[in-house]
Amino acid sequence: MQISKYMLANERDSEWGLTVTTIGYEDIGPHDSYPTKGHADGYYFELERGRVLNEYQLLYNPEGEGIFNSASVKNVHLREGDMFLLFPGEWHSYHPINGGWKSYWIGFKGRNMDERVKAGFLSPSKPVYHIGFSDNIVSLYKQAYDAALEEAAYSQQLMAGIVNHLIGMMYSLERNIELKTRSQVHVEMINRARLRIRESLESPLTIQQVAEELGVSYSNFRKLFKEHTGFSPAVYQQDLRLQRAKELLSTTDMSIKEIAYQLNFESPDYFSAKFKVKTGRRPSELRNL
Repeated sequence: MQISKYMLANERDSEWGLTVTTIGYEDIGPHDSYPTKGHADGYYFELERGRVLNEYQLLYNPEGEGIFNSASVKNVHLREGDMFLLFPGEWHSYHPINGGWKSYWIGFKGRNMDERVKAGFLSPSKPVYHIGFSDNIVSLYKQAYDAALEEAAYSQQLMAGIVNHLIGMMYSLERNIELKTRSQVHVEMINRARLRIRESLESPLTIQQVAEELGVSYSNFRKLFKEHTGFSPAVYQQDLRLQRAKELLSTTDMSIKEIAYQLNFESPDYFSAKFKVKTGRRPSELRNL
């Protein structure tokens, strides 16, 4: 099943900076032929030959998977919840796989988009955006289609606003997902670092060595560690060693000097000074208690 609407724009509409040319929706079942028929001249294409448009198109697949090819990228897997952008003058071809898909599209042109591409915000080398399922995205496509059917006065300006909203959501949603993903990677790295430090309190392990083992620079590691824990890694390591010192003072007969060197403090005096700052007592005072 396919429904579509083709729009006209006058010279005054074009001065707005963006005009909509086509909008539609298709629901392709497992055994349906593809591409669907009924497209206007210049829009229909054969999979092997592909096509070249003289406009931009923004497509969203809330269900189903597919394959996308263009002059700039080859065999990109379209996942459920992906948006992809077609560029004027750029050869492309795409089709559903594994049982069909549901897809919304809207076509448009204008200097607003040309300027975004020129500024590097959007590029034929990155046509696919992984945003997941979004009711808001679907709702915007439906609003644009309703406006196209109604063809009320200034509907071009209304639809242009919806296109800008779609592009802005696509751009920001993917980047926020990427940031969250990177944040999760950082959390896992910091958790590994904390475990490494905890397990090495009685070894001469340095924070610089931990950073090297994790494959990051010391300055970046220190910054990320403090962001996630509230401590610098050196303070975290020292506080754990002082905590371990309290255990050894309370449960063993080791001398203060032995404890200081076993926990890799520079000297017994340095250990005692740091211990008092942390606990309010000298190691000897705690042992007497």
